[in-house]
Amino acid sequence: MKQDSTPIAAIATAPGRGGIGVVRISGKDLSAIVSALFGATQFKPRHATYLPFTQSDGSIIDQGLVLYFNAPHSYTGEEILELQGHGGPVVMQMLLARCLEAGKDAGLRLAQPGEFTQRAFMNDKLDLAQAEAVSDLIEASTEAAAKSASQSLSGAFSKVINELVEKVVHLRMLVEATLDFPEEEIDFLEKSDARGQLTRIQEALQKVFAQAAQGALLRSGLNVVLAGLPNVGKSSLLNALAGDDIAIVTPIAGTTRDKVTETIHIEGIPLNIIDTAGIRHDHDEPEYGEHIDTIDAVERIGIERTWAEVQKADVILHLLDANRGPTRADESIVERFPDGVPVIRIWNKIDLSGHHASVDEMEDATHIYLSAQEHVGMDLLRQELLRIAGWQQTGESLYLARERHLIALKQAYEHLENAASFAAQNDQSLDLFAEELRLTQDRLNSITGEFTSDDLLGVIFSRFCIGK
Repeated sequence: MKQDSTPIAAIATAPGRGGIGVVRISGKDLSAIVSALFGATQFKPRHATYLPFTQSDGSIIDQGLVLYFNAPHSYTGEEILELQGHGGPVVMQMLLARCLEAGKDAGLRLAQPGEFTQRAFMNDKLDLAQAEAVSDLIEASTEAAAKSASQSLSGAFSKVINELVEKVVHLRMLVEATLDFPEEEIDFLEKSDARGQLTRIQEALQKVFAQAAQGALLRSGLNVVLAGLPNVGKSSLLNALAGDDIAIVTPIAGTTRDKVTETIHIEGIPLNIIDTAGIRHDHDEPEYGEHIDTIDAVERIGIERTWAEVQKADVILHLLDANRGPTRADESIVERFPDGVPVIRIWNKIDLSGHHASVDEMEDATHIYLSAQEHVGMDLLRQELLRIAGWQQTGESLYLARERHLIALKQAYEHLENAASFAAQNDQSLDLFAEELRLTQDRLNSITGEFTSDDLLGVIFSRFCIGK
């Protein structure tokens, strides 16, 4: 990626009113801009100077602190000037406009989203995983997510990736050295313990993936879809999980016509709970004396959206009425659930049926008996959701990984599996063994940005906030 060397400026604090606001400027040489703003004032690097911020005619905009960071000892690796004033939005806009005016001849322009962090990456102040952790730390919605993002920002995630790369490189070196000197007729696989090294790399990669996958849950959470017939208590369950009256609850079937989404946190893991319209068909037969009306156009659209959400679910909570038992309509719903998605069958209304709150592990799914109305058995459901999420309070460091990190780790492991199959053919396929190791290295390097396309870099940094 070609680096733009023109100086940039932006408001670095969040929009709105606050006690303090910051305008940040970064560039290779800010001397002309500093002179236009503050005359002959000299700023000592990394020391705060209190002085007025003035317009070109000398009128005062605000008074505050100026911090100067000399290159390469700054966030971006360039010279940085930070103007810290009062955090009113009008004051900040006036101060930013004044900076852009003063830096016009030097080419100063507004920064693009994520451009300060992009320059930090381009100037080797951060690798790509650390740069992404900056955004994750800002967006963290729980204490656990913030801690994991901080771990990644400190370089912990990059460190374990680089250690894996070093092991792969070492094994590549042995393989390719053997290819260069075939006349030695050395049984490479035995004498260098290539298979053992490969196995240890695979085990280490599996451990990193497990930690990264668990950390990824802290970032995006699980999509948990509530599905079932009308009036089985889906909205009551959403309210019980959320601890508030999010959805309307009435004895009338079909109250929910569209999806209702609420994000909750269990042990720091965000769960996106999606309540959906009750599923029924025009041709459903009345059961247990229940009258089923013809579905109107609005409810039909709601049911279609229910199935769309079910297809995207990470977990499906299939609600059933414990007071009346399973029906043919209940079973027809199960038949349309997507393969491979965990399903928890929730037997609701045990306050009416006489069942006790319990969990039964059965062949078809996990069955939980509870009462959403009375909040009985809700802890059993929460623990089961944590189990499905793979949450373990192990005390080990988690890395707030992104989807692209998990994809890269999966692809790296697939290449290692291919390498193992070629290693099993002894010296006959060493060239293919070496190639799979090279591909493994490329996939791992893409995580930290050692081998990453410019298009991907553009997408990653464009999602940052302006000023960061």
